[in-house]
Amino acid sequence: MTAGAAGARPPRDARADLERVAREGVTWPSAPSRLAPDGTTTRRSAVLVLFGALDAVPARSPGAPRVPADLDVLLQRRSATMSHHPGQVAFPGGGIDPGDDGPVGAALREAVEETGLEPSGVDVLGTLADVPLPVSDNLVTPVLAWWRTPSRVAAVDHREAVDVFRAPVADLVDPARRGVVVHPVARGRVRTPAFELDGGVVVWGFTALVLAGVLDAAGWSVPWDVSRTVTP
Repeated sequence: MTAGAAGARPPRDARADLERVAREGVTWPSAPSRLAPDGTTTRRSAVLVLFGALDAVPARSPGAPRVPADLDVLLQRRSATMSHHPGQVAFPGGGIDPGDDGPVGAALREAVEETGLEPSGVDVLGTLADVPLPVSDNLVTPVLAWWRTPSRVAAVDHREAVDVFRAPVADLVDPARRGVVVHPVARGRVRTPAFELDGGVVVWGFTALVLAGVLDAAGWSVPWDVSRTVTP
């Protein structure tokens, strides 16, 4: 059993693909909406989904016909001491404060605080549909962006994140690195996307769901075995 768009095509302008995704939006799977939290206590949050050629090191996965080998997305690993999603791979981001300029302002502010990136080099392409995150009672707005001028990044506050790193998109779409994580819920089980990166790093949960949606909408995904399970 496979998922993803079929057929090969040469690499296209990745930014143009992402600009189209920002215009047309992403339809998230139905599972998260079934698990949506009670809106009376939900906190509004935003994450920065930042793509670009973040360094000169190409992807390790062979044969990525739909994306450039140098295309990356910025991720970080959360501290094991965090109350929600400890140790998980995540996008930079956090709660929307009253002084923020909405989700875009919050995502950029949090990214600066967490990774030290220079925001003047980031082009915001648009916001995507909100995604409920029931376990932490958040409604999260993904902010899609392009890193026009990359800057040095690192984990700034080790109480929140212990590592900031690039994830090559060609590795993310490699069928050998894709799978699903099975989550037990009140009514049975939910299967959500997962990605295996170098060094035993597994991207799963909310971050993997957003990545999978963007990769599919951009036309970058290739067929993969949706019956393959991954242990986070």
